[in-house]
Amino acid sequence: MRFLLSLFLGSWVSVVASAADLGPRPLIAAHAHNDYEHPRPLFDALACGFAGIEADIHLVDGRLLVAHDRKSVKPERTLEALYLDPLRARVRENGGRVYRDGPTITLLVDVKSEAVATYAALHETLGRYAEMLTVYRNGGASPGAVSVILSGNRARAELAGQALRFAALDGRIEDLAANPPAALVPWISDNWQNVSAWKWAGPIPDAERQKIRDLIAQAHAQGRRLRFWATPDKPEVWQVLRSEGVDLIGTDHLAGLRDFLLAPPVAPGR
Repeated sequence: MRFLLSLFLGSWVSVVASAADLGPRPLIAAHAHNDYEHPRPLFDALACGFAGIEADIHLVDGRLLVAHDRKSVKPERTLEALYLDPLRARVRENGGRVYRDGPTITLLVDVKSEAVATYAALHETLGRYAEMLTVYRNGGASPGAVSVILSGNRARAELAGQALRFAALDGRIEDLAANPPAALVPWISDNWQNVSAWKWAGPIPDAERQKIRDLIAQAHAQGRRLRFWATPDKPEVWQVLRSEGVDLIGTDHLAGLRDFLLAPPVAPGR
């Protein structure tokens, strides 16, 4: 009897340990807006299972410093120290993925300083981390553990002209009409106010819901993902975005969005 109890307890501990090793469930739709403002940049988002992380950068004296405003930069808060180095360490520990056996995650790099010079420094920096990155060669993409997407001040012509690059572009709504290659512009992100004048007061009108559906259908037909910014950061809004199939939901409230996305979906209201 004692032997059987020991065997059972040993098996139970093994199962619990295995479950713990898997870590949080990756949440494809979860995007950590201005991630660097959290107490533990990157790590708080990963602890919640986020698959999208956003970092603003400034080129200062040849270094890529992470901060929302130029006046807030600190020399030790580099893109490498806060994001690239810990991501590479985690990928190496997890068998080539950020989440063991998980999806490619996205590091959205929002350029706040001058576009061309900042991108030149970023391209050189990313080349040192190519082992973990999605790499783009001659118009094609080789997926890696981390895809870097360039937003903000985007050196679009420079990226489009490269035979080898380690980043793609965050597009805007007008890119759906222009239809550039999806390997160059895999995301479409835009201010909700550029889409609609509706202020998210009360139930969403059918006309506004249809706008979302039409944009999603167009983006998906072109092989792109869609997100909006400047939407209220609360569950009622997340519910609309989720139910209509918006690919990425940005938040400053990591645990709140995590819990929302892990809850059973609610049928869309009419």
